[in-house]
Amino acid sequence: MSAPPPDGGGASGESDEDGLQALLSAAALASFRLNGRFLSAAEELARPVGLTAAWWQVLGAVLAEPLPVAGIAREMGMTRQGVQRVADLLVARGLAEYRPNPAHRRAKLLSPTAEGRAALARIHPAHRDLAHRLAAEMGPEGLRAAVESLRALNTALDAVAAEEAAAEPRA
Repeated sequence: MSAPPPDGGGASGESDEDGLQALLSAAALASFRLNGRFLSAAEELARPVGLTAAWWQVLGAVLAEPLPVAGIAREMGMTRQGVQRVADLLVARGLAEYRPNPAHRRAKLLSPTAEGRAALARIHPAHRDLAHRLAAEMGPEGLRAAVESLRALNTALDAVAAEEAAAEPRA
């Protein structure tokens, strides 16, 4: 994606459509950079407790309830194969376990072990500190608004993808 003009287009004689395309590019580029920053921050928070960002992400996905690998992948925006690889490593290291899935015999549920929960709990103080530092920079309302905007953009992208999937001819 090419970098858009700083004002999102439109001011230099571009059509509204070109301005919208520039806004989409700006949103994508900002999201890519933000994703990289979050992954770096997650690695810094997880490393001292012996986890990686990916391990933390997968363990965090199953804290509230056990999920199948495909469900974790959907929830986290990861590939099923990537989640499977991480889940297998977590199980091998005693941080998670597979449980029977009453809804599907072959798709086992991943659940954190006591050791996995303890590792996540050890991240909590540094995670809380980062949250407070971000809130000090943006203000709590600014941080809340950013989260709401990201959720709205994600929901809109889901709706567009669903429209495209519905429009595709079935074989």
